[in-house]
Amino acid sequence: MALAQPEPGGPPAQRSAPVRGSLATTACMETLQVGYLHAVAAAAGCSLSQPFPDNGIDWHVSHGSPGHAVDDEVTIKVQLKATYQLAPRPPGPSFSFTLDNGHLAKLARTPVAVHKILVVMIVPRDREDWLRAGHDRLDLRHCCYWTNLAGHPVTGSRRTTVRVPTARIFDDRALCEIMTRVGAGGRP
Repeated sequence: MALAQPEPGGPPAQRSAPVRGSLATTACMETLQVGYLHAVAAAAGCSLSQPFPDNGIDWHVSHGSPGHAVDDEVTIKVQLKATYQLAPRPPGPSFSFTLDNGHLAKLARTPVAVHKILVVMIVPRDREDWLRAGHDRLDLRHCCYWTNLAGHPVTGSRRTTVRVPTARIFDDRALCEIMTRVGAGGRP
């Protein structure tokens, strides 16, 4: 007589907490947001490249389409940031995020040949809550929001607070819309 065996790992409620590695939380947050960016780019049909050396911009995202008026492939530069100091689904039309003035100056420069956006990921404080996997999906938590800071003034002595719109959720559709505007000669 064969006994029924539980699924590997058991149901989520019965699983014990895993022993996580000792990598710093901020380094893990960076890795999580890169995974989010990769998933969004893949769903949008975009390619990614990392500039080397970094020089203050994390990623170049390119989108090819015969419908682009400017070129058959357009590129934007992306600066990634992450925080666990904000609750998910920030209330109101925007939330505050503070940048070092050097980062802001690079993102705010105008005019530019290649547009830049800031993507801010709000992550849960506890790594145990960062993702959920099931047979039909992988959920990354919580969310990324994007903004174009071109022309934004540097106002602080070392750091400046900017507003990030909560309506600008960074997903594959948003990325395609950004690329369509850039491909027509406009701004993100």
